[in-house]
Amino acid sequence: MVGLDCVEKGGAVGRPGFADVWCNPSSRSSRTPRRAAILLLLKLYLASSLKLMLQLFLKWMALFVFFVLFILSIQTYASCSDLGSSREDDERFRVEQAEAFRPKRPPHIIFILTDDQGFNDIGYHSRHIRSPTLDKLASEGVRLENYYVQPLCTPSRSQLITGRYQIHTGLQHSIIRPRQPSCLPLDVVTLPQRLQEAGYSTHMVGKWHLGFYRKDCLPTRRGFHTYFGSLTGSVDYYTYGSCDGKSLCGFDLHEGESVAWGKAGKYSTHLYTQRVRKILATHDSTSQPLFIFLSLQAVHTPLKPPKEYIYPYRHMGNVPRRKYAAMVSIVDEAVRNITYALRKYGFYRNSVVIFSTDNGAQPLTGGSNWPLRGCKGTYWEGGIRGVGFVHSPLIRHRRRVSRALIHITDWFPTLVGLAGGNVSQHQGLDGFDVWPTISEGKESPRLEILHNIDPLNRRSRGSFKDGYGLWDTTVQAAIRVGDWKLLTGDPGHGDWVPPQVLTNFPSSWWHLERQIEKKRKSVWLFNVTGDPCERHDLAAHRPDVVKELLARLVFYNRTAIPVRYPPDDARANPSLNGGAWRPWVGEDEREENWDGIYYKRGKNRKRKKCKLCKLQSFFKKLNLKIMSKQI
Repeated sequence: MVGLDCVEKGGAVGRPGFADVWCNPSSRSSRTPRRAAILLLLKLYLASSLKLMLQLFLKWMALFVFFVLFILSIQTYASCSDLGSSREDDERFRVEQAEAFRPKRPPHIIFILTDDQGFNDIGYHSRHIRSPTLDKLASEGVRLENYYVQPLCTPSRSQLITGRYQIHTGLQHSIIRPRQPSCLPLDVVTLPQRLQEAGYSTHMVGKWHLGFYRKDCLPTRRGFHTYFGSLTGSVDYYTYGSCDGKSLCGFDLHEGESVAWGKAGKYSTHLYTQRVRKILATHDSTSQPLFIFLSLQAVHTPLKPPKEYIYPYRHMGNVPRRKYAAMVSIVDEAVRNITYALRKYGFYRNSVVIFSTDNGAQPLTGGSNWPLRGCKGTYWEGGIRGVGFVHSPLIRHRRRVSRALIHITDWFPTLVGLAGGNVSQHQGLDGFDVWPTISEGKESPRLEILHNIDPLNRRSRGSFKDGYGLWDTTVQAAIRVGDWKLLTGDPGHGDWVPPQVLTNFPSSWWHLERQIEKKRKSVWLFNVTGDPCERHDLAAHRPDVVKELLARLVFYNRTAIPVRYPPDDARANPSLNGGAWRPWVGEDEREENWDGIYYKRGKNRKRKKCKLCKLQSFFKKLNLKIMSKQI
């Protein structure tokens, strides 16, 4: 038998390796040739198999890439066919960006709105106010420290529920009074209506104050499945009597579209809290998302808290401030009971709780906006910079303070977006979806706020000349763009009022730090980021910024609709409607045209003659001049 000599490739005779060997048939060896042949064949087989597998893999990859490109081309074609104007493109991008930060399931939304709660009327702004629940919820959520509302009740509520500025709803001037045939425009879609379309069960509890002269104006006709509360702007906390003037009074507590005569006698904050807890107890948290709008009467006048809540504030010398603080504590207790119910009935883990005031406080009745300037009813920061926070387990970055610019109109698109609705379908909105700002800490999409333009509120001083030929500065207006805030006309009392501490503080002395303006002053400019207390007017030093902001006022004014502020209707008298405030215009009755006809103070009510009125007025003005050091 002829053997095989296995020689290494280099030619040296030695021990054969597993590879790199060749066989000499003429050589003799003890090794069998079969093993080397098998190894060689195995190598050739593996090489051919790997080559074949690689070819198949490349073919499949080519087919996959072709398929992906085909799908992308179809999507690109579809998206390109829907392109509109540049503004629509920006809106779509903003909506898609916000979509990524929304919860997977529509959350339960609880919106709590207080009345006349000032900047300094909450525990985390004032050590004298006890609000442990509100402080805890704010600290565990996101505190809004650059948040703006409107200076009065009706304007804030209208902008919250429509997402539109006052100039776009005709409610630019003052509030809706009980006898005025006016309400939120019926052709404007409301927040609860959009939430109903998204499958929500919607409920409102508390103060409406958006008009009720027709049944179509009532909350149950504007998107709420149920309603329990008062329709006017101010009622007694126990009797629920509401007066327009001193003599025209009626009952104002309603269940749906009927008068709730048998519900009187219980303190309103407790009564409204009890109703919210009942809604939570009877609703299945897993079957349908829930929206509750709790619009509290507190802490609006009259100051009538139960006595047991006043005792913790017995050290406060000023009686109105003491009662006011007690009412804030009652609100805190109400929020504690509601959040407890959210946990008890299984809503909390998928809920968003929003807390907000509707406007600044009135220092004369116990409230405080210190250290901000101004009060309720003014466009200074004390009248419009609101207390607010968002608390939710769905917030990604919690336990922080947000200084992003947010306005009350932003809640409409934000909540519709959270509910899964398409915000881009709503034309004419002035609000922005700020959920990414709240949840993720992203930059706010809002760059400016039109606080208002009120053509009916004019002052004698001011002119087009003072407005650089761009704007009539007799018109009351206010706007913020970036860090800058501009005011024209009459912004309201511009005093800085420290918290009142004297026991019997005369009402005529409430302005402890009187601001004396120049006689012809009608334009103010402030950098409210660096000067939030508005102590340094820069209008004379930065005319370039003044002109830019005046141009923005001109732009917004072109989009304004006529003011609706009709005179009183005698048929609204409660004595003609069973002793209660309720709709008085028939559903089939033709709507009257009030264009250019306005309510005028003093010409709508009969006033009793007072022989001492002129003398009292003289001494009041004299006292004001003495206090302001004009005499």
